[in-house]
Amino acid sequence: MAANFIDYVKIYCRSGKGGAGCMHLHRAKYLPKGGPDGGDGGKGGSVILRGNRNLWTLLHLKYQKHIMATDGGKGGQSRSFGKDGEDKIIEVPCGTVVYDGETGEYICEVKAHDERVVLLKGGRGGLGNWHFRTATNQAPRYAQPGEPAQERTVIMQLKVLADVGLVGFPNAGKSTLLSVVSAAKPEIADYPFTTLTPQLGIVSYRDGRSFCMADIPGIIEGASEGKGLGLRFLRHIERNAVLLFMVPATSEDIQGEYRILLRELEKYNPELLSKARILAISKMDVPRVDDEGNELPKIDFEALQKALEIPVIPISSLTNEGIDELKDQLWTELNKEQNQVIEISHAPIDVTLIEKEEPEAQEDDEEQTIYLNEVEEEWDLDKYKGIGWDE
Repeated sequence: MAANFIDYVKIYCRSGKGGAGCMHLHRAKYLPKGGPDGGDGGKGGSVILRGNRNLWTLLHLKYQKHIMATDGGKGGQSRSFGKDGEDKIIEVPCGTVVYDGETGEYICEVKAHDERVVLLKGGRGGLGNWHFRTATNQAPRYAQPGEPAQERTVIMQLKVLADVGLVGFPNAGKSTLLSVVSAAKPEIADYPFTTLTPQLGIVSYRDGRSFCMADIPGIIEGASEGKGLGLRFLRHIERNAVLLFMVPATSEDIQGEYRILLRELEKYNPELLSKARILAISKMDVPRVDDEGNELPKIDFEALQKALEIPVIPISSLTNEGIDELKDQLWTELNKEQNQVIEISHAPIDVTLIEKEEPEAQEDDEEQTIYLNEVEEEWDLDKYKGIGWDE
């Protein structure tokens, strides 16, 4: 499943060009000078994005590098209109943001199911010479050409829609928490960067209510400079109403780790700091000792909450300690009026930083002889007969 999660594609799109208008003068047996009757050209097809809530990845567009609508047909005689080009509809998951592939400028965004956004408009068809007849020019011998097609290279980025986003260092217990409070089954192991792609889970609450939680791959100090997995997946928490920071109780400096995470988010997008934040101290069931086995001082949660000015909740995914309290706090924050509208401006992206280098082609394309043995030898095939290989 992780290999199928594609949240970035770059494709070339082109709309259809308009069909040319027809230049034709009507001729009939008893009507030698029937006048102009050239028809209009057809409209070129448009490239349209349409939201689809049944999609969760851009995998279906990964190998579709060129998407082109069809051209409009030419006009004909007897005021026959050309056929309109067929629109090309691109199905994308809700939360897809489109940028210009050359400059990185923001173009559009698809948020809702069945929402349609015209990415490239098809060219208008040209007018036939029938439109240009006048009292002084009764037989115009010209018609309009169709409008040219529009073409553009675009970058599509998926930013998943979730109410709560988990932020923390690798092995902070984010995946374990998500597996406990929802039916999601993320990979859980005792090594860093277990989660390589965002994971979504629906958290059940009281009276049949629920909210969506997103587990983002862990970030480390210097992620804004490309260390670890970098900031590639932080785009998925831009629409979250609440950010749930997780720091394990075994950390020697809980406040320091929280501020490091906050600083990396600020480097990525300063607008993220305006979102509601909650700090969960995970792994409360693990003894609080340092690397040398010495016992660390107990955590003063009241002092920590006062210093950080955000709710601080101790939890344990193993014993379910504080899980209900955490759900209550998250539900309270989600229903606050200032957290209802989740709007964040999409700043232009730096195309040079996110472009992936394609592997260079091998210079030597000549065929090479491969020997099974290092030393060439004469093969005596007679000694292999009778053992079934030649039957």
